[in-house]
Amino acid sequence: MTSAAYDLRVADADDVAAVLGVLDEAAAWLWSRGIRQWPQYFEPQWVLPRLDAGETWLAWSCGEAVGTFTLQWDDAAWSDHRDDDAGYVHRLAVRRSAGGLGRKLLDDAAAMVRDAGRHFVRLDCVTANETLRAYYTGLGFEPRGEIVIHGAAGQRLVGGAAEVTISRFELRVSAAEAGPRVLDDGAEVGGAE
Repeated sequence: MTSAAYDLRVADADDVAAVLGVLDEAAAWLWSRGIRQWPQYFEPQWVLPRLDAGETWLAWSCGEAVGTFTLQWDDAAWSDHRDDDAGYVHRLAVRRSAGGLGRKLLDDAAAMVRDAGRHFVRLDCVTANETLRAYYTGLGFEPRGEIVIHGAAGQRLVGGAAEVTISRFELRVSAAEAGPRVLDDGAEVGGAE
């Protein structure tokens, strides 16, 4: 799948099973490696609000959902940066068969942010996920500090702490750039929040 074409489109409530399938596969892979980025599985009510808002995207290849991400236009975890100049990527996940797709989806998200007239792509992950933190910095994202937030739905249900420390990252994009800087080595991780 790395070099295969994909069709990216906005997901809706009818796509909830496809979104959950991608997220659950990525979550299972993370858990199998001892990474507690996400819960072991996602409940529909955790993703439906963003589906209903038209903020969740699905990548399709050969009739199969192979990747997903949510692009929001505000994020409470960045309340100290309220400048209305960013898009916030959450729940980036790809199927294991779609290696390399994650960075392409981040490129797509960056293009959407530029098209909206904004200049930053922002995202975060649990601080303990060192592999994902290194992945983001390798793609050119700049660390923007760590904060403690109330754990996401699911993290609390699987025995996680009520508070979670996250690392925030930011990538500047502009109309003059072709997209975020990315690695060409095919490095890929299971998912991001």
